Amino acid sequence: MKKKIQPIQRKTHVIDARGQSLGRLASRIAILLQGKNKAIYQRHIDSGDAVAVQHVSAVQVTGQKEEQKRYYHYSGYPGGMKEKKYAELFKKDPADVLRRSVLHMLPTTRLRKGMMARLTIEN
Repeated sequence: MKKKIQPIQRKTHVIDARGQSLGRLASRIAILLQGKNKAIYQRHIDSGDAVAVQHVSAVQVTGQKEEQKRYYHYSGYPGGMKEKKYAELFKKDPADVLRRSVLHMLPTTRLRKGMMARLTIEN
């Protein structure tokens, strides 16, 4: 006899990012998006919750990351390596900085796109 599959119950977590460290905030969000905080967690099933983050522009980084941290993008062509500093990327779009850090904390599987779709970021 087959087990009856129950629908996944998704909650929406609202997180205030004021004064929080970027990495710690991103890892907390990644856990909620994956569903690792639930007793029914299985890595091949996307059982995560939705996460709404507010006040991203007030996120802090420690040390000298504002001057030293860099984000890279490679186009695939010779000489196509692009580089941006954290300070200029954060000034342009603080939500993009958080989105990138959460993206790299999620597993690189087919489920990652759906997890990222449940993340909403407001400045």
